[in-house]
Amino acid sequence: GSNSFRLQVGRIVANQIYPLDGLKESVRLAAGLMPDKHLDAAAQRRGVEALSRFAERLRDFDQGAVRAVATNTLRVAKNAEQFLEKAETALGFPIEVIAGREEARLIYLGVAHTLANPQTRQLVVDIGGGSTEFIIGQNVNPIRLESLYMGCVSFSLRFFPGGRVDKRSFREAELAARRELQTIVHAFRETGWDQAIGSSGTAKAIVDLMEQNGFSDHGLTREGLEKLRNELLRAGEASRMKLQGLRVDRTPVLPGGLAIMSAIFKEFGLERMAFSEGALRL
Repeated sequence: GSNSFRLQVGRIVANQIYPLDGLKESVRLAAGLMPDKHLDAAAQRRGVEALSRFAERLRDFDQGAVRAVATNTLRVAKNAEQFLEKAETALGFPIEVIAGREEARLIYLGVAHTLANPQTRQLVVDIGGGSTEFIIGQNVNPIRLESLYMGCVSFSLRFFPGGRVDKRSFREAELAARRELQTIVHAFRETGWDQAIGSSGTAKAIVDLMEQNGFSDHGLTREGLEKLRNELLRAGEASRMKLQGLRVDRTPVLPGGLAIMSAIFKEFGLERMAFSEGALRL
């Protein structure tokens, strides 16, 4: 991924995946994407080192038992092939760069397997490091899929350099996200949904902060987002917030992720969003 590299090991029984083991590395690959769209050497090195550690866990796996996929940063990096050659050597398996809508489809399948009532129609939102995926689906069938080029890493670097946050920078980040969303929101509203669900790291980080600090009784809420935004603005940097559940690995990318989530709530007219542990990796 553009923010984290993840390894998920599971056993398939009767079309159901049962997770057995997992590893996560905060590589922040998207942070190495330079203005000319080339991936810098430091980011490449972080990625290769993470994949080398994954390779130790995968050493005894057959080729057909492993699927490795890459997302937005390697869709846009002009020197992606150069990195992938080194990455595949380190991992020991081929790496497939998937399109945005394929990423959205796989995310929805991961979420769908966690739903208590998959008969309802879901709006699934997954804010990644370099892109955000939107899916409307029912049961295990996606109905509408979109991927937008905005993510918690890219927005944090673009609007909050050095981690500094103020009202002006947050407003600019939120407005930029809302402009991107306006290209898809009308079609999604026409399709409609019964409930909204967030997945992956940004949604997880925000829901943990809300619930552990009393900003929300359950899930993500519009009111809770406003309270979290005010806490961030008061602190001036995510790392200075005195909140329960604030993880060190998420603080550098929290401002960008929060601005995107706030824009999503406003453009889609949401009041509440549930969280699912399912995602691309499951």
